[in-house]
Amino acid sequence: MSTLPVIAAVDGSDGSLRALDWAVDAARRHRAPLTVVHVRHDLAWTHPGAPVVLPPPAEEDPVLSDARARLAELADAPDAQYVALDGAPAVFLPELGAEAGLLVLGTRGRGGFVGLLLGSHSIAAAQNADCPVVVVPPPGRQAADPLPQEPGPRVVVGLKVDSPDDAVLDLAFTEAALRGARLQAVAAYPWPVQDWSPPGELVPVIIRQGDLAGETRALAEGFLAPHRARHPDVRADVVPVPGDAAGALVASSPGAELTLVGRHRRRLLAPAPMLGSVTHAVLLHAASPVAVVSPAPAGV
Repeated sequence: MSTLPVIAAVDGSDGSLRALDWAVDAARRHRAPLTVVHVRHDLAWTHPGAPVVLPPPAEEDPVLSDARARLAELADAPDAQYVALDGAPAVFLPELGAEAGLLVLGTRGRGGFVGLLLGSHSIAAAQNADCPVVVVPPPGRQAADPLPQEPGPRVVVGLKVDSPDDAVLDLAFTEAALRGARLQAVAAYPWPVQDWSPPGELVPVIIRQGDLAGETRALAEGFLAPHRARHPDVRADVVPVPGDAAGALVASSPGAELTLVGRHRRRLLAPAPMLGSVTHAVLLHAASPVAVVSPAPAGV
């Protein structure tokens, strides 16, 4: 990441304060400045003709004051600035991504109902921001069937061997290097293989699962090779998994410092940015913070 700031979106909720803590740590690791932003969408309204009540300036904003006090308690807090914006968070938060190295927020803020797994503002930022968006989950989130893992710090990345994205892998290796962590590349392959033979014809399936897993591993190793060359100190393990990519990533997330997934690349018939079903499921259910990375520009 460059010297672009790490931006933490806060609204005074417990989730946003956890996101602020994560952003502080990320700014330290990346040696980047920190920007704390409160997008105020609950503006007071009055009857026609009554005086307009303006929100307080940034230096008097209670949400930013609490964030400032939280950082003041840290001995090695990064350089930070505090910004108050008035408007719709779903609009402002993605726009902040144009000026950020990372945008960090909680799964949901003060709005929404109890039990809501992912708020609309988090979805809007993850779907539309130009920079990587990190969504920090609530404490205690559990995966249904966590996979056993060896001890030590670990970063997880989803790797699509049919359409790999260097932007996702580059950030995954960078985060693993900064954390002294092992990188776990989860590569899913289709299984069982569907037989699409014409009706009435019996065509035996000759693909063996072991062969498909081996081909998936070989492809993944090839995609990781240039990143390994740039980060020789990062141990990167390929984990081929059959079938459900989202389930494998969620099962790998407990204990991970970060899980990284890509966003769909814009296509001719789908020009709007899309999260994709795997990314959306990981955001909903992963037990670790999740980084959603926008695809590298075509041809890069």
